[in-house]
Amino acid sequence: MSELSQLKWQCRRGMKELDLVLTHYLEYQYLLASPQEQQTFKELLELSDIDLYSYLIGQTVPTTENLSRLIEKMGMGA
Repeated sequence: MSELSQLKWQCRRGMKELDLVLTHYLEYQYLLASPQEQQTFKELLELSDIDLYSYLIGQTVPTTENLSRLIEKMGMGA
């Protein structure tokens, strides 16, 4: 299985809202991103749906600057 196929599978979450945001980033921005940003995206995919959703609605702030930048770029957060 290719890396992109694995990442696409990891973008499938328990919440449709998360599926849409994560899959959109993977399809339209991931390959153009820096290696650092790609790594941050992989770290983001390891988070729980609850944490990701909390970022999506701007309820909590990501724990690192890299995550904050990526969340903002993805259009997540308040």
